[in-house]
Amino acid sequence: MVFGLMSLLAVCLAVYLDRATYAFRSAKKNEHDVQTSHLCESGVQAVLRSLWRQFKTAQNFSGMDAAVSGATSENPKASQSGSVEGVGKFAAGVISVVQPGGSTYDRLLTIRAVGWIDTNGNGVQDTDEHRRTVDVTVDYTLDRSKVFDYTYFVNNFGWMTGFAPDQLYINGDARSNGDFTFTNGSGTLNGSVIASYNDRLVPGAPGVVNLAPYKWTTSGYKSQINGGLTHGSRMRQPYDPAIHGAVGSAEFEKWRGLVYNDQASIVNNDVFGAAMQDVNGTRAWTNTSGTPTYSTLDNTPSKSLTLPDLSDFGSVSDAADGNGKRFAKSKAWTDDKATFGDGTANPNYSGTSGTSNEFNADGSPNVNYRGAYVDVYNSSTGKYQRVSSGGVVTNSALLIGTSSNPIRVHGPVTVNGDVAISGYVQGQGTLYTSRNVHIVGSIKYKNPPDFRGNDMNAVENSIEKKDILGLAASQSIIMGDTTAFGSYPLNYMTPPFTKPRYDDNGNLIPAYDATQTDSWGKKKYQSLLETGSTSSAYKAAAAGGVNQIDAVLYTNFVGGGNVGTSGGGMTLNGTIIAKDEAIVTWSLPIRMNYDHRIKERSLNQKPLIDIDLPRSPTMIRNSWQDRGLILH
Repeated sequence: MVFGLMSLLAVCLAVYLDRATYAFRSAKKNEHDVQTSHLCESGVQAVLRSLWRQFKTAQNFSGMDAAVSGATSENPKASQSGSVEGVGKFAAGVISVVQPGGSTYDRLLTIRAVGWIDTNGNGVQDTDEHRRTVDVTVDYTLDRSKVFDYTYFVNNFGWMTGFAPDQLYINGDARSNGDFTFTNGSGTLNGSVIASYNDRLVPGAPGVVNLAPYKWTTSGYKSQINGGLTHGSRMRQPYDPAIHGAVGSAEFEKWRGLVYNDQASIVNNDVFGAAMQDVNGTRAWTNTSGTPTYSTLDNTPSKSLTLPDLSDFGSVSDAADGNGKRFAKSKAWTDDKATFGDGTANPNYSGTSGTSNEFNADGSPNVNYRGAYVDVYNSSTGKYQRVSSGGVVTNSALLIGTSSNPIRVHGPVTVNGDVAISGYVQGQGTLYTSRNVHIVGSIKYKNPPDFRGNDMNAVENSIEKKDILGLAASQSIIMGDTTAFGSYPLNYMTPPFTKPRYDDNGNLIPAYDATQTDSWGKKKYQSLLETGSTSSAYKAAAAGGVNQIDAVLYTNFVGGGNVGTSGGGMTLNGTIIAKDEAIVTWSLPIRMNYDHRIKERSLNQKPLIDIDLPRSPTMIRNSWQDRGLILH
């Protein structure tokens, strides 16, 4: 009997030990499963971080291409290794690099990471140690920058001061990567206003909009356009469900970012309409009489946007490509759109028409040349002359156009120095300068777009073919006659109004000071063309002042100067993007109308017109593949 009981007890103990061992092993397996997954993720993150920091700072693929060139599973590149204390070790590297579809703006990388439990602490992956392998694919891209989605974008502090509602009209969205303040009046802002927390500014910005500006109702906005408002044809359309689709519909999604609606709401997980967004979240507001009312839509704080950097132009003889050379693509540049939206052929498409001959046999410019160029009319010879060669202007350029003989621009053109520009412009292109752009007089399109109409497709088919100009300065965009500048606007182009900031690597970037002398031997705000043989023509072009600017303005430092000096106020039809904004208007009103033809419609749809504007770095993880856990 005792023997039987002892046998039964032994059997029970054996069963218990077996089950306990199984449970222990199962728990240990689950523990190692989780641990090795985290170790692999640590390795992936280490590689991503090492590539991303350089890519984001440089905003080109040069460093990344050098780091991952020749990567294979047998020869991984950009390798990283390390440990998680008390857990184990990891090693990771890039094993594959692909340019999807040959795109110069994409790099699809596969990163392989191994994580193991380093039981003997020797730092080496031994054959008897538990390990896991994962492959992660990541898409690094130079995407269309979101800063071009705004009528007014300032990287430091956004500000509007001294305006009554009938003295300033912003028809479009306004944003800053710092605070946005309205003082001594608010003006009228028919769109969203956005501020963002920014601890890289000195002093740091908490990211608040100080008050809600005046805003028209959608019906009031529509009646202003239909009532013959000056420049009403250049304003984006008021939202109309009969034209743009019911809220939330597929048709609505095509147009939601291209229309104005005074009532903000969250539609399909995104903001629609004129909203106030800052560190406090997203709010709808109403202000038609001076006393705003608010309603909260979302408590998520707004985020700052990356401003593409134009400071490194490289050599002007370089051809631009996806490696970040954001200037003329020389003879290699062509329009890649075979047909327009209405089905008609694009005469500049490289695959069907055009020529590689930049000049005719008599030396005159060939208007059918497919590459980038800029032409001006020479009144002495009675003919147009090409200022560029292979898409590059080797020195500064004074560009003056008239209604009968406009400046002709096509594609992205580089200017090694300054551009001083005034008058009429025809074509679609961007002028990149290695120093300043000086807008000395009004700039007007020979064939301007008209955004009005009851058939949006017909409207877009029309405006797609109209003139558009980008002006992008490695230094600053200065408006008005610089030889007459005094304390205004220079007070707004020097510290303490301009602000220092830290870059992505923690280096302090001093505040912009327009009165400093630069490497060209000029004060930063002055033009290289205001003296010497071009001084008389420069003064003559600047005599009328600046009352209208039809252009997309992008500057690496200050966008500002004197406008409206001869009366009549000033209207900007396009957008202004700058680190610091310093526009002083000497007459009223001032109007800003957003040109939505440059707005990216979706992640996979280009803007209606792509004029080769700067891009911003992004990173998207596409897949995470577990190649298995090996237990020993």
